[in-house]
Amino acid sequence: MPRRGAAALKEAPASGGASDEAPFSNDQLVDVYRKVLAARRFEERAAQAYTQAKIGGYCHLYIGQEASGAGFLSSIRLGWDYAITAYRDHVAPLFMGTPAGPLMAELYGKATGVSGGKGGSMHMYDAPRGFMGGWGIVGGQIPIAIGLAYASKYRNEDRVTLCFIGDGAAPIGAFHESLNLAGILDLPIVFIIENNAYAMGTALKYTNSRTDLHMYGEAYGMDHRAVDGMDLFAVRRCAVDVIEKARQGRPQLVESITYRFRGHSMADAGQYRTKEEVQEWRDRDPLEWLEGYLKEHGILTEDQIGHINDEVRHEMKEAVDFAENSPAPEAGALYENVYA
Repeated sequence: MPRRGAAALKEAPASGGASDEAPFSNDQLVDVYRKVLAARRFEERAAQAYTQAKIGGYCHLYIGQEASGAGFLSSIRLGWDYAITAYRDHVAPLFMGTPAGPLMAELYGKATGVSGGKGGSMHMYDAPRGFMGGWGIVGGQIPIAIGLAYASKYRNEDRVTLCFIGDGAAPIGAFHESLNLAGILDLPIVFIIENNAYAMGTALKYTNSRTDLHMYGEAYGMDHRAVDGMDLFAVRRCAVDVIEKARQGRPQLVESITYRFRGHSMADAGQYRTKEEVQEWRDRDPLEWLEGYLKEHGILTEDQIGHINDEVRHEMKEAVDFAENSPAPEAGALYENVYA
């Protein structure tokens, strides 16, 4: 199997293992469940619209990786801290409170989208909430994250920047230059490599000289660790710890070992993976696991879960209706927000 999996996690200095005591209050856990559910349904509706040719360009889905994003983004101060990511960027703003309608409208290329319909799938933004964008160039967000973290330190603000990176960006020069700079300047930043095993369709061992990506932190004198990115509770424990250390000026590097259930993009059938490999990871679906946990521990009943599902389904229908009924950008919008 061309990836590091559970066996490697046992060897890695992970922050948590099998989920036991929840690092959330019951109310927090229900809120996280609702957000994970909304993220999954949002992307399912986006995939459906894409196959109907209502969404153009590229479309990269996060389905399967939700525990990683939910664990980290539930641990920052929303509206204060920063988060920035690459092109698999639909879910992060949902976790940070951006309404689904303007996100869906952006996918449709409508004027009511979060980027005015000019960014599309790979360029979502919500600066007022601290979401500083999805960036379409591989690794392009990493030096920008350094700038955000440096600005926070320069202004003597206790903001933390979370910089999400795909494993395919770990070999590029900007990644290593940025880690070096973060270490020199003691920046309040957490680099999170979401290692889903493939850079597009190329397995990790063919794109990186080493597959334990968090060990790159060793070269830059940086705290580093791996975490099971399919385990919401392990991610949350890790996130709370590394964010606090970063806020004190100790940059952190985390490798979140996770898996995308779909192909690299909507145009990728994922035939480089075996059905057995995909099923192995689907058996650890974070949404199904969380739903089971809530029921098993008496936090939500079957009826309450059904009610939340109905609410989320209605919310996503409204998001699609909003996108489909929104106007396209005016031609003059081509000349707005142009800086070159």
